Amino acid sequence: MAAVVRTGSARRRSRTDVRLRRLRLATPLLLVGAWELLARTGILSPDKLPPPSEVLAAGWRLTQDGSLPAHVYESLTRAVIGLAIGGGLALVLGAFAGLLRVGDALVDPTVQMARMLPHLGLVPLLIIWLGIGEPLKITLVALGAFFPIYLNLYAGIRNIDERLVEAARTCGLSALGRVRHVVIPGAMPSLFLGLRLAFAAGWLSLVVGEQVNTDSGLGFMMMEAREFSQTEIVLLGLFAYAVLGLLSDVALRAAERRALSWRRGLQAS
Repeated sequence: MAAVVRTGSARRRSRTDVRLRRLRLATPLLLVGAWELLARTGILSPDKLPPPSEVLAAGWRLTQDGSLPAHVYESLTRAVIGLAIGGGLALVLGAFAGLLRVGDALVDPTVQMARMLPHLGLVPLLIIWLGIGEPLKITLVALGAFFPIYLNLYAGIRNIDERLVEAARTCGLSALGRVRHVVIPGAMPSLFLGLRLAFAAGWLSLVVGEQVNTDSGLGFMMMEAREFSQTEIVLLGLFAYAVLGLLSDVALRAAERRALSWRRGLQAS
């Protein structure tokens, strides 16, 4: 009898999940439909905001001639390199400052002061230091990714309940064992939050960096289209950035669910 009740409950939950997934798609589809209708009827100026069908047609045209995949590849390469550099540095310094008092004293005050600077405001200075080539764009992405990961990792380590660490020490775990079995699992939720924020900041930085004297990438495609008033290609570039950001966020959320499968958070009713 209990098994039958559980099966019925699982089916109801599955049907509810399907309805919720359809509901999540409803709002974006309605907005796109309204946009298409308003643009086709002339309420929205086609020069200022062409209909989605024209944006899709431009995407298909640029995909067929190979230019859109090439620009996406260039942007993706810069994002991956910048995120790897900024994220790796943030992981090392965040762990150093979070785990060790000397690290906290040496690293954290400087990082806390530096984070008050808007990193996109450093573009003129970075141009003087690095020029207008690839290092500038990768540095901007790395700076955008660094601070969210560092701050969330540092906070995640420092917010671990000290009683858990003491309990682990009482059970005979070494310092390395305490880091492995207590600190890392305890800091992982904050770290994943930092990663998601870092990816968003990295893409934002890339948009700015690719509009500074470059000849490839989605930012270049958008700037070139602006000169010829090709609004549909500018919108296509924004859409491509959004899709890349969404895909990276979906991948991170999947990794988070897998890595934190032990966590049971509050479920919305």
